[in-house]
Amino acid sequence: MTIRVPFVDLKLQHQPIQAQLQQAIQLVLEQGDFILGEALSGFEAAFAAASGAEYGIGVASGTDAIALGLQACHIGAGDEVILPVNTFVATLIGVLHAGAKPIFVDCDPQTALIDLEAAAKAITPQTKAIIPVHLYGQMVSPRDLLDFADTYKLLIFEDAAQAHLAERDGYRAGSVGIAAAFSFYPSKNLGAFGDGGMLVTGDPDVAQKMLRLRNYGASQKYVHIESGTNSRLDTLQAAVLHQKLPYLPQWNSDRLRIAQQYDIELATLRSAGIIPMENQSGTGHVYHLYVIKVDDSCLRERQQIQEQLTAAGIQTGIHYPIPCHLQPAFTNLGYQQGDFPQAEKLAKQILSLPMYPGLSNSQIQEVVVAINKSCCAFNLLPREVVQ
Repeated sequence: MTIRVPFVDLKLQHQPIQAQLQQAIQLVLEQGDFILGEALSGFEAAFAAASGAEYGIGVASGTDAIALGLQACHIGAGDEVILPVNTFVATLIGVLHAGAKPIFVDCDPQTALIDLEAAAKAITPQTKAIIPVHLYGQMVSPRDLLDFADTYKLLIFEDAAQAHLAERDGYRAGSVGIAAAFSFYPSKNLGAFGDGGMLVTGDPDVAQKMLRLRNYGASQKYVHIESGTNSRLDTLQAAVLHQKLPYLPQWNSDRLRIAQQYDIELATLRSAGIIPMENQSGTGHVYHLYVIKVDDSCLRERQQIQEQLTAAGIQTGIHYPIPCHLQPAFTNLGYQQGDFPQAEKLAKQILSLPMYPGLSNSQIQEVVVAINKSCCAFNLLPREVVQ
């Protein structure tokens, strides 16, 4: 099968700056400072500043940014951490690796962001922090978060893995809480040539503890004052990311343009049960993903539409098909089917459409036409009897 519209096409992003990327890599090769090198410290400072934070500490992955970041914020055994159940499993794993107890809450079905009213009902005397996941590139409202944290005396630890330079309420992702975790997985808005992550913070004590934790707990070479690990963003990856960072605002703007075009093209399909996730951030949404819901009123199931798009050469994704509480590895947490109805329903409805800088209007139209054919061009029978 020929892929007509890929889900992600990184070549469009890399080809125009290939010479810069190669030069940056070559410089690291010549300097030989592959671990904690000059390019890393330069990128850490630049990305932290771009995110509205004072300090940036590069680590091996976004998961480590959460796990070590929580520890750097003195969150661990005996502490409860509230997080949305409809997040990538890395958020949960980060909490568990920090030694804390994850407390799941449901989501807002219109945005898929954490439901703060549900979060308020989940608070106990052991609750120490909340992790708002800025899902799909849209921030959880900083104004609401800050009010929430002030009311219940909790730390805000942002999961901004999908929200590089996202904005809302006058804040940028990474500047709201005590710290924020980012991922530089290749397909992220700012992606490396492999795994990578970063913690940003405005707290010097958190920053210093994070520097130790990522480097075997050492305050200086061979002096280990706490039990850390080996989790350092490679200098080569930092060099690549630093070269790409100046282009990120334009890439994000292009994602917004694409999302707005999708919104226009899909408007006539709302009555057919195709509903884009709601943007409550205006131009601050950076659209790491463009996600639609295949509503109950649609004549076709999500799987049927996805299969038809695949047959037409259009790649799609589902973010995420199984909520964390129903993952087999975490049944010991004590949750069960039906505990989080909004997230469970969304998991059966959501579909991520192709989204990347450079996606053309004609490709967007091709995607929408294929959806239209799939959900509208079959026999107009009730959904449950369509074969």
